Amino acid sequence: MTRRTLLGGIAATTQLQIAKAAEWKPRLGILGPFTEANVRFAKEEGFTNMILGATRGSTMDANKITDAQIEQVKQSLARNQMHVSALQASQDHISADPDKRKQDNDYFVKLIELAGKLGIPYIGTASGKNVAKPFEQQVDDIVRVYTERYFPACQANKVRILWEPYPGGANIAINPFGFEALFKGFGDSPHVGLQYDPSHLVWQMMDPVQTAREFVDKIYDVHLKDMEVRWDVLRRVGINPLNKTQWWVYRLPGLGSVDWPAFFTVLQRAGYQGAMSMEHEDPLYGSPNRPGPDFTPDYAMGFKMAHRYLRQYVPE
Repeated sequence: MTRRTLLGGIAATTQLQIAKAAEWKPRLGILGPFTEANVRFAKEEGFTNMILGATRGSTMDANKITDAQIEQVKQSLARNQMHVSALQASQDHISADPDKRKQDNDYFVKLIELAGKLGIPYIGTASGKNVAKPFEQQVDDIVRVYTERYFPACQANKVRILWEPYPGGANIAINPFGFEALFKGFGDSPHVGLQYDPSHLVWQMMDPVQTAREFVDKIYDVHLKDMEVRWDVLRRVGINPLNKTQWWVYRLPGLGSVDWPAFFTVLQRAGYQGAMSMEHEDPLYGSPNRPGPDFTPDYAMGFKMAHRYLRQYVPE
């Protein structure tokens, strides 16, 4: 084989690899309450996805929404060509209070049915937590409740339950230890996965990029939220300050500690083509003092500012 033949073969292989490479174009969106104004804002700003808040008392309250209102939601989304990747409703699925547990479980079944009626594939939530029991028993309780109460509805409505790694609520799905225990408990169930939010790993002093790389095959939806660690405060008061001083602040993407290029590289290499939606809790732009449900101008400006930052990484 001549040098020219060898180089020609390498060039041909490289061209073939380039030809096979698909454009990375996940849906970029925002999280918020459903209102006509919010959907219209998302469309006008160039977003193609939303995650809709669906806790009790929200505009998507599964206990109260009527069939006529569901049809109005469908029409609004279709009119604005807006995809919805998930409903959002964190609650305690294994509460120690049997009455509260029943209420929460009953509501979540209705929420799965609502997602099915709207054609929404995922529900983002917490796993459930009961600190009165050992960790292993909590996992067993979660598996039992989901299998008995939720999975029949998931099967019928083509809905998957995703855990957001929020460490401040009724949740054990907050880090690799919790992820591994739950996925082992559920085996190969097609009804559970992760709704990945890198900010919550930063809060726990973990590497969100490493964790994403380890569990990327379980990530079906993404929250784009950043976290600023106030090191000047943290070094003075520690992670459990006696005076409750807050040493961390939620930020919009690009204003905190998350290594976004590295994070997006993990998703892109894995071929992730799902949705990535900004969860706005940044006090610089109107959060948490948002009266809602419509976005206020200063709150909406936060989405716009973050969108400018994300355009350099996520194709329109």
